[in-house]
Amino acid sequence: MSDEPKTPSSKKSPSPKDAHYARLRRDHRDRKRARGESGDPAALPEGRVALYGLHTVRAALDNPQRTIHRMLATENALARLSIGDAAALPFPVEIVRPPAIDAFAGPDAVHQGVAIEADALEPRTLEDLGAARLVIVLDQVTDPHNVGALMRSGVAMAADALVTTARHSPAESGVLAKAASGALEHLPVIHARNLANAIGEINNRGFQTIGLDSDGPEPLEETVAGGRIALVLGAEGKGLREKTRATVSDLARLDMPGAIRSLNVSNAAVLALYVARRHLGAPQ
Repeated sequence: MSDEPKTPSSKKSPSPKDAHYARLRRDHRDRKRARGESGDPAALPEGRVALYGLHTVRAALDNPQRTIHRMLATENALARLSIGDAAALPFPVEIVRPPAIDAFAGPDAVHQGVAIEADALEPRTLEDLGAARLVIVLDQVTDPHNVGALMRSGVAMAADALVTTARHSPAESGVLAKAASGALEHLPVIHARNLANAIGEINNRGFQTIGLDSDGPEPLEETVAGGRIALVLGAEGKGLREKTRATVSDLARLDMPGAIRSLNVSNAAVLALYVARRHLGAPQ
């Protein structure tokens, strides 16, 4: 499944300034490695995360549920975030050069000149589903890039929540948040200790739980029914576990007319979310 649907406006090319800073960071990283210096990010207190990137940081700043402890930013990044008076923010702001942010976030972080140290968001529970109508359930999908991209698509398609396994799923991190491009602040995440039990409870709440499987008996668009849908996606390679397959209401496939029948999990999620949203109609 993929990072996002390929539409002409879905992704802009980096500006010359971004490309320039990216080259500077790569050169700086290569020089440090040549000298044998560590490229590990700064250690943070338990429960805190380093988030970086313009969209990620802007979304975190706008989220009243997010506690931020400090920011490192270049003057250019502050201007791009429309922060005129950094001293007015309710946390310390350090105006630095890009290498200082590399040292904080890690040399491979594409930070665009800004990073924050913040508390991780509190996970929600199934009780928080309330009047939710469209939910994503992940069965041991572990890659943070895929999960972040999937969250971005979920927010774009007005999904109400993401349910993941408590183990064998990526923790909140800068990598996940950057791939989500701000979606981490908009999509509630629920951690389930036992996914089969959680799917059973979601069934009991009136959802049709649909497991995506390339060998599903019917296409997804012919399977969706009712007013509450939970799409269940498995890890790449393994797919859905046997107990998950036995617990969902239905199994369905995404018909692929080409030579390759399977998709990256985030790409499959985009298509499935589109089908489900078309069925459900606009959010109420």
